[in-house]
Amino acid sequence: MKNTLLTITMLCISITSLFAQDEEKKDDTPKDGWTKAGNISFLLNQSAFNAEWLGGGTSNIAGNLSLSYDFNYRKGNLTWDNKILADYGLTKLDDQEFTRKTNDRFEYNSLLGKQIKESNWYYSLILNFRTQFDKGFEFGEEPIIDETTGDVIGTRETRSEITRIFSPAYLLVGPGLLWKKNDNLKVNIAPATARFIFVNGDFTDTNNPNNLLDANDEYFGVEANESTRFEFGASVNAYAKFEIMENISMENILNLYSNYLEDPQNVDLDYTANIVMTINKYLSTNLTFQAIYDDNAIGAFQIREVFGLGINYGF
Repeated sequence: MKNTLLTITMLCISITSLFAQDEEKKDDTPKDGWTKAGNISFLLNQSAFNAEWLGGGTSNIAGNLSLSYDFNYRKGNLTWDNKILADYGLTKLDDQEFTRKTNDRFEYNSLLGKQIKESNWYYSLILNFRTQFDKGFEFGEEPIIDETTGDVIGTRETRSEITRIFSPAYLLVGPGLLWKKNDNLKVNIAPATARFIFVNGDFTDTNNPNNLLDANDEYFGVEANESTRFEFGASVNAYAKFEIMENISMENILNLYSNYLEDPQNVDLDYTANIVMTINKYLSTNLTFQAIYDDNAIGAFQIREVFGLGINYGF
């Protein structure tokens, strides 16, 4: 974990250093008032095979809807940056009974800053909220028993609910220091940050035979018969967006958090890279990579990749 964290941190520093000089060449004179920009994209993938197809494969259809929206405000030496990220995707395979989620995310980031003299440094206050839109399931199989003979004649797909909207949900808030070159290049350091984890009480209820408590009697770090968990620690948030070449942009979002109250060496990590290759005003090829490490959820990396040709609209 430490080596991986160091590698990602160095990567972000390298990216920032590489493009900082190009950013300096642009006219970055700040202007008072609101600056708003957003992007909606819809990715669709579909494959179909008839019964005579011998090459193997399963007919399927998948779709993914994504929204990214920034609304930033500046007044003199005061800045207020806001960003909404939302993703939802589904896929259906012919040989599976249930439709499955491929993506489900809602995140709101707010960063308030007061400039320190005429520098790129600001006193800051950060707020981050994360959850999901829909229920999440764990899938499995169970045997189909012939009621007459008692023989196993096949299997059927099963699913059990493991997450839902606001379960879990994460709220992080804390003061700190912000280094901000412009809206596309900034790093916030908050050494005294409170984080709350919210879950539905059904998942932690010891009287519920279907609770999802782990071997430590916890669900996403929330203890048995509780619905919230409080943490206090340090957070680092970095954002860098730039053009790799004409019509190809890359957005990097890095969030790190260390809980002083328990295992501070286990740093929670959430890194997202979004690459958009614009074909024309309405068509683009989108690539998203996300890596999450949170030992309260699972002691391993969670990896998400999305790639496809999409309908794209900027506003």
